[in-house]
Amino acid sequence: MSGALVVAAVVATPFANVDHHSLTGHMVQHLVLMTLAAPLILLGKPEIVWRRRPLFGLTHRLSVHHGQGPAPSGDRHRDGHAIVGWCAGTACVIWWHVPSMFEWSLQSGGWHEVEQGTFLLAGLLFWRPVIQRWSTTVLWSIPVYLFLATLPCDALAAFLAFCGRPVYSAYVHGPAGVSAALLDQEVAGSMMWVWVNFAYLMPAVLIAIQGLGRHEQSMDL
Repeated sequence: MSGALVVAAVVATPFANVDHHSLTGHMVQHLVLMTLAAPLILLGKPEIVWRRRPLFGLTHRLSVHHGQGPAPSGDRHRDGHAIVGWCAGTACVIWWHVPSMFEWSLQSGGWHEVEQGTFLLAGLLFWRPVIQRWSTTVLWSIPVYLFLATLPCDALAAFLAFCGRPVYSAYVHGPAGVSAALLDQEVAGSMMWVWVNFAYLMPAVLIAIQGLGRHEQSMDL
């Protein structure tokens, strides 16, 4: 419920229109959808609700009737989810910050909704392997997975903060707007760098500490 409320706050409140006036506001929307709404939704275990839907229940009964169990959930399956999640998160961030795609989404209401939807979907795919493994057993690949996810975001954030020119012309309004647009872009890049590093590295540190605790307990036993 909290994840759904966060999504509603981004897409169905006056805050939804702030991205047309500020790159920083636009960046906040993306980060909230990917790093806050998506993990909150997954922590609520939506698959429990989905399994109670009639269509899923019917297909589950048919698969059991024909002797087909649920899909395997071994390490190979989870590694596949991790690869898909990392690629989806990275591709979404890079694709929608290409200047032509970015400004296209600002000019078209429909594409703007698609953009927000893809950020949420990419966030769900990205955080799924993290939350699944964290809720079952701690694997050392999770901190590495989260650390590697910061690298493309840090590169984009550094480019926006230090390139020295406005990248998106939609935020430049007249000669006096160049300096304001550049300042807004530098703030957006800096905020993205700090936000992403906290959002990804803090769970990585917590998981690593939890893993060390379990390792010490196993050594004591």
